[in-house]
Order: sequence, then structure tokens, then C-alpha cells
Amino acid sequence: MDFEPSEKAVEMRARLEAFMEAHIYPAESGFRAYFETTDTPFRTPEFMEELKQKARDAGLWNLFLPPAHGGSLSNLDYAPLAEVMGRVWWAPEIFNCNAPDTGNMETLLLYGSEAQKARWLAPLMTGEIRSGFAMTEPDVASSDATNIRTEIRREGDEYVINGRKWYTTGGMRESCAVFIVMGKTDAEADRHKQQSMILVPRDAKGLEIVRHVSTFGYNDAPFGEAEIVFRDVRVPAESMLLGEGRGFEIAQGRLGPGRIHHCMRLVGAAQRALDLVLTRVEERRTFGRKLSEHQSVREDIALSWCEIEQARLLTLKAAAKVDAEGAKSARDLIAAIKIVAPKMAQKVIDRAIQIHGGAGLTGDLPLAELFNYARQIRLADGPDQVHMMALGRQLVRAHHGQ
Repeated sequence: MDFEPSEKAVEMRARLEAFMEAHIYPAESGFRAYFETTDTPFRTPEFMEELKQKARDAGLWNLFLPPAHGGSLSNLDYAPLAEVMGRVWWAPEIFNCNAPDTGNMETLLLYGSEAQKARWLAPLMTGEIRSGFAMTEPDVASSDATNIRTEIRREGDEYVINGRKWYTTGGMRESCAVFIVMGKTDAEADRHKQQSMILVPRDAKGLEIVRHVSTFGYNDAPFGEAEIVFRDVRVPAESMLLGEGRGFEIAQGRLGPGRIHHCMRLVGAAQRALDLVLTRVEERRTFGRKLSEHQSVREDIALSWCEIEQARLLTLKAAAKVDAEGAKSARDLIAAIKIVAPKMAQKVIDRAIQIHGGAGLTGDLPLAELFNYARQIRLADGPDQVHMMALGRQLVRAHHGQ
């Protein structure tokens, strides 16, 4: 299988890398300083809005959009761009390519009505608003989404929603205007037909942002992970996506490309860590030698390079398969990259922290926060164990012609 990016993707990557060098990397220290001192951590700062305008002017906006929906890049073409953006954990938003908004936009493109697209998709595409995806619940093992308890009940021309969600990325921010909420519409139906997805405005009566959930002490500002309670939240019946009982169908269509995006961003995070190591080892000396002259350091560099390249190639292969045959045909590869890439990034970044010593643990370098991101993604979009269980089952069935 040929999974080399097109000439257009190569040219676009060069433009994106130039933008990162000129505008994103120089803004990292200012980003950290701003969010260490601001009283409004979940309000998008003006300097980020200015960077977004520069990205628009440079033609680097909504890069994730596939050709079928008005974009110009395939999944294979977009994958290396996601890698470049992943080198700075907050950079994807500057190009309107951040999760969960990309997944929510894709969901609306694929499954939204014309009215839903007009109300929510159009302002998401322009970056006027942000959104959240409310699926995970604190009171059940959400790794098995059939456990979800949030109730979506039809009453006349409305749906009434009751339940509790958490880890709703983007839910804390002031610009978040809408949530895609997954809940049960029929507890008696087939276990994969019980769930539905519905659009809920953030300012709906009865919707309460209970708290912000931090991870490893990081608040992920300006995004934020919200815990939300829905108490008799009423929305019009036309807020339902696609139809009752089709939540799993939507989730599968939404998550295939999204997992490729996440995995390539993690490849970028790991590559950034290795690049920092390659600089560090020539600048520091221990026991009379450069760090680069120590055997253990050379081994760490070699292992990291191999692991990054393996994950990169596997993810590009998955992207090419999705383009050629669709996400369903690529499900084994999609599961594989979700198993491999987060662990790979976690290991590579951990080695980089070790080589940087105490500095690697601080906010002076991006390593600690990139490690936090990699650890999160081992759970987001399905934990490792679920993907291993699914892939193992699929491989056994395929071997026996089932």
C-alpha cells in the first residue's frame, strides 16, 4: 500500500512548519505566563485570536476537512499536518483543528440536519464558537459505553435530559456554546440501539457546570475538562442527531478519523521531545563527557527514534486505508494505532524528561504537559484495554473466517 502524502500535502506541511517556527514556538513562554496569572483561564486570550487570524490569512484553516465536505486534503494528507500541530499541545486550535471541535464538526457534517448545520456547524467552522462532547460519566465504567446512564426522554415536541458527565473537553471555556450529549433513549432496546446523541446548548436551563477536572494538576486552560449535571434539561425534538438509537453508529463514524488525528498529534509530541533531547545531549556534560557520548543516552535516542517511526508509519497506513476503503475496513489498523501511539509517546517523552533532569519536570519545557496529554489519550476515545480486546477478537475471527 502506498501511503506517501501528495505533493500538495508536502507543500502544506512546509507552510505549516514555517508558521509554527514564526508564530507558535515563540508564543509558548507567553502562553504559559498568561495562564499562570490570568483570572479568566477559560476565556480565549486575545493573542490566540490574533494567531488564528494569521492562520486564516495564511490559508491554514480547517485543514482537517476531507474533500467530500469542502476540504482539499485526504486523511493521509492531513496526518503529517496533525503531527506538526501536535508538537505544541494547544497549537491545533490556532488552525481550527482541535479536539473535540473537529470531531463535532465532522459529526454535524455527516449526520446533522440542515437546520443543525446552520445553527452550530457554520459558527464552529469560522471559529466563532467552541463545543464539547459529553459522553464519559463518573458513576459508570464508560469504557463500555453501553453502561451510560444519562437519560434522554421524549416528551411531546421536546427531549428531557437527566444525567451527569465529566471529562467534557472544552466544556469550561466561555466560548463553548453547544454540547453533543450521548445518552439512553430506550433502555429496553438492543444494547447497541439504546443510545442516542443530541445537541444541547450550553446555556440550556438545568445544565450546570459542576467543576473543572484537572489531570496531573494541569487545568488545560483555555480548554478545560468539565463535569456537568443535566437536571430536566429540555431541548426541541429537532435537536436529536440522525434519530433515536443511532448513537453508536454516530460514534463509530466520528471516531475513526479522530483517532488518526490524535495519534498523529502524539507522534508530533514525541518527535518534539526527541528533538529537544538531540539538542540537550550536545549541550550538557556529565562525568567528563557530553551526554551524547554516554551509551545509555545513545540507546534511549535510538529506541525513541525507532518507536516514533514505527508509530508514524502505522498511523499513515491506517490513514491510507481509511481513504481507500473507509473507516470500517480500517478498524484493525485504527485499533492498533490507538494501542501503540499513546504508549509510544508516553515512553519517549518520559525518556526526554529523564535526560533533561529536573528541568524536564517543570513548566520551563513542554515535556511535562506533553506527557500529561499522552497519558490522557491512553483513556480518551477508548482505553488501551478496549482496543486490545476488540483487535484481538477481530484477529481471531478473521483467522477462522468468521
